[in-house]
Amino acid sequence: MERAPLVVLAVGGNSLIRDSAHQSVPDQWALTRETCRHVAGAIATGHRFVITHGNGPQVGFIVRRSELARHELHEVPLDSCGADTQGAIGYMIQQCLDNEFRRRGIAKHAVTVVTQVEVDADDPAFKKPTKPIGSFMDEATARTRAAAEGWSIVEDAGRGWRRVVASPAPKTIVELECIRHLVEAGYVVTAVGGGGIPVVRDADGDLHGVEAVIDKDYASALLASRLEADLFVISTAVERVCLDFKKPTQRSVDRMTSAEARGWLAEGQFGRGSMAPKIEAILGYLDRGGRKAMVTCPDRLEDALAGRSGTVVGP
Repeated sequence: MERAPLVVLAVGGNSLIRDSAHQSVPDQWALTRETCRHVAGAIATGHRFVITHGNGPQVGFIVRRSELARHELHEVPLDSCGADTQGAIGYMIQQCLDNEFRRRGIAKHAVTVVTQVEVDADDPAFKKPTKPIGSFMDEATARTRAAAEGWSIVEDAGRGWRRVVASPAPKTIVELECIRHLVEAGYVVTAVGGGGIPVVRDADGDLHGVEAVIDKDYASALLASRLEADLFVISTAVERVCLDFKKPTQRSVDRMTSAEARGWLAEGQFGRGSMAPKIEAILGYLDRGGRKAMVTCPDRLEDALAGRSGTVVGP
C-alpha cells in the first residue's frame, strides 16, 4: 500500500500572533485553532504532517518577564526559554488538532517533541551575534549589563539598545529518530519549535544548551531533508512570493526553479529580515535532494496543496 505524502509545515509567527494588539494567550489560542483547522483539512485529503513553528515573540515575552522580576527571581536562560515555548505552543497545537480530528472523524492524534538541535561550537556566528532578544534599553543600561553579564549589544534602528545573540546553523536534530518513529506510527508531530533548542557537545560527548537562536526555517528545512519529506511548506503572511514587493511593479510568482530563486535572491528581491531566509531554507532543502517546496499563507494551505494557491519552488 502506497504511503500518504509527508509534508513538513513550518508555521510562521503570524499564525500565532497576528499583530501587537493581539498578543495575549487567548489571542494565540484563537489563531492556533484557525491554523489547525486548515492543517486538519489538509490531513483529511490524505497527507501526513510534521509541524514546526516560530517562537520569537513568545521567547521575548519570557525574557521580558524575567527582566522585570530579576530583583526577586533568577533570570531564565535562553535555552530554557526555548524549551518552555516548545512545550506551550506544542500544547496548543496538539490540543487544537485533536479537537479538529474529533470533529472531522479523523482517526489521528497529535504529539509534541521538545527538540534539541546541535550546532557547531565553533560556528562563526558566535563571534558575530546578530539576533536581537529582550527589551530595549538606554545606552548606559545596555553597556552596564553587557559588562556585567558578557552580553553583545547593538543600537536597534533608533529605538534603543538591545542584547544580541548568535544565530548558528543547525547541524543535527538530536531527537530525529524519535520524530521519525512517531511519524511512522501515524502521529501528527510538532517538533523543532523555534528552530530547536540550540545545544553543543563537549569533549566527552555530552550536550549543553547555549545562548543562541536557530533560524526556524533553516532547522525546518533540515528536518524535511532528514525525514525525506515529499513537500516542504513555509506558511507565512503572504499567499505567494512576490517580486518588487511593495512597489508599483509588484507581481506574484506561481512557480520558480531553484536557479530563478538564486538569481532573484542575488538581486536583492527578497528582504533579509523576511522572505530571503525562507528562500535560502528552501534552496537548502532542494540542494539536499528535496522534491518540492512551497510558500503560502495559513488560510490557503488546502488550496496550495491542491495546486490552486501558493508559490511552488522546484529543483
